[in-house]
Amino acid sequence: MNDRYQLPKDGGLIEELAPKDIVQRYEKVPTRVFDSEYQGVQYVADIVCRLINNHRQNASARDIYEEVPPFALGLTTGRTPLGLYRELVRRYRAGEVSFAKVEVFSLDEFYPIRSDEHQSRNYRIRDEFLKHVDILPENIHVPDGTVPQSEISDYCAAFDKSISKIDLMITGMGEQGQIGFNESGSYFKSPTRLVELSHNSRKVQSAQFFGLANTPKMAITMGLGTIMRADRIILMAWGEDKADAVHSVVEGAVNDLVPASHLQAHHNVEVVIDENAAQDLTRLQTPWLVGPCNWTPKFVRKAVVWLCGVVNKPILKLTYKDYIENSLGELLEKCGTYDKINIGVFNDLQHTITGWPGGKPNADDSTRPAPSLPYPKRVLIFSPHPDDDVISMGGTFIRLVEQQHDVHVVYQTSGNVAVHDDVVLQNIDTARELGLGDTFDEVNEIIKSKRRGEVEPRRLLDIKASIRRAEAKAAVRSFGLNPETNAHFLNMPFYETGGIKKGSLSERDIELIVDILREIRPHQIYAAGDLADPHGTHRTCIEAVLQALERTKDDDWREECHLWLYRGAWMEWNLGLVDMAVPLSPDEMLKKRHAIYRHLSQKDIVPFPGSDTREFWQRAEARTQNTAQLYDKLGMAEYQALEVFVKMF
Repeated sequence: MNDRYQLPKDGGLIEELAPKDIVQRYEKVPTRVFDSEYQGVQYVADIVCRLINNHRQNASARDIYEEVPPFALGLTTGRTPLGLYRELVRRYRAGEVSFAKVEVFSLDEFYPIRSDEHQSRNYRIRDEFLKHVDILPENIHVPDGTVPQSEISDYCAAFDKSISKIDLMITGMGEQGQIGFNESGSYFKSPTRLVELSHNSRKVQSAQFFGLANTPKMAITMGLGTIMRADRIILMAWGEDKADAVHSVVEGAVNDLVPASHLQAHHNVEVVIDENAAQDLTRLQTPWLVGPCNWTPKFVRKAVVWLCGVVNKPILKLTYKDYIENSLGELLEKCGTYDKINIGVFNDLQHTITGWPGGKPNADDSTRPAPSLPYPKRVLIFSPHPDDDVISMGGTFIRLVEQQHDVHVVYQTSGNVAVHDDVVLQNIDTARELGLGDTFDEVNEIIKSKRRGEVEPRRLLDIKASIRRAEAKAAVRSFGLNPETNAHFLNMPFYETGGIKKGSLSERDIELIVDILREIRPHQIYAAGDLADPHGTHRTCIEAVLQALERTKDDDWREECHLWLYRGAWMEWNLGLVDMAVPLSPDEMLKKRHAIYRHLSQKDIVPFPGSDTREFWQRAEARTQNTAQLYDKLGMAEYQALEVFVKMF
């Protein structure tokens, strides 16, 4: 997927004015940062294809009687390499590369697991890549998850010995810097072996296994020592959820708790990342420490907000000494005296705050985030799942409705796989008790017939989708929106696979968005602008919105339409990016909480909670209250909570 979702660049490091060794002086391993995953994938695919083709040409030029071994390619699975695999398949089909003389070694496998289970690494690497190219079956080497435990030590030793050479190892890493299933604390010279998965790793993997109880407790993995034997290593990472690990690997010290940091000792390693994964690196996070910068107003704000955090002062108390001692002398040279900068940034940030997200009618809007006219506005809120709207921007949603704008909410996917089986039975039992029909035994049998590794039965998925639709309707009904006319359920096809692995964005997905845009003709659009995994549901949903907006760019309603981006339940926008901040009173926080409560299937027993065990309403409240505290520390008015947005156009 050619990513269209990139936040507008506004100032930053002027790399062409600084030597490469200065720009990367904090980095301990060669690192390439690309604007998007798509661009990074093109770069890595170029390397893979060039090395394979060179190997083939060199082999053809040798003596006909000399046996030349295949090109040895080490590969990882998971979400990180998906884009690369799709690009390599495309290039193979275009005749740009052949895998007939390539030998593949897969990094890891769950244990125990059958190779035909959809969650197995064996199944995934074949389904996502190998079955689509001309690689010979005997040249595919994936750890066997069915080896009896009594034989597993000998098997791992033999597998490790069979890897006499890896010409190129392509790998990703986990959020704690794991490579394969080399968990924190893995020994630097460790070989291929059976490992016990940490509780946190199992929770991360539990989504694809439909719950922690079904998730394997062990795995077979190449060891760090095995990986380090490769002639060349490329470590890929996409999305802001990998930013902390990338920072540790690229700029931190070698640490057994961050296994990928050992790659710093490799003689030929390269880290390839997108800007979202790179956001904690010095050259992006604090580029004024690295070289000359383009000091736009937003970039100035970013630097001043950072400085406030470093010296623990509000904006208007910053001094000349604070700027000079923290490497912001260039900012003073380019933008004037420190007190002028302080007042400018204070006013800039103050003007982001508004109680009228749709614009205040009959008011001077010259310093307000949203124009006062037209009023009322047609507002379209895109929600990737049936609860992201109220979790992430519920207070703003409620205020838009109460301020009498024509608000429509679009639920892009059904969210069906996130409903626990117990919740289904409870809802079916409720219907039975109300005398509305008795299908309890039928549905219970469907649930019992489920097999690990297989997609859920369509009948069960349809019930789960119905539950989530009813919850979404109840949520918006709680604050006065008519769900029969103003709530729209698209059930985008890419999501409806019946499993955790989703399909690619299709033409039909985009058409659904185009149709609703042209039906509503909005003045304001709100969409989830998450910067995490490019192959996750939220990112696919925003890509669909942006592609639909590209197709409607010449429509007359687009002239006065603006796109606002909100964040998901876990992370918030950096204050340097914020264009609008909507304050919430304690009563409004309560209304938002009650709307979230209506999503009962996601309360208490969420199937895929991740490492954060708090409920969604708790995460949402903590996030918005933390944002209000940040504004307060900068010298703004003190609010109960703030929901913040970035303006895309």
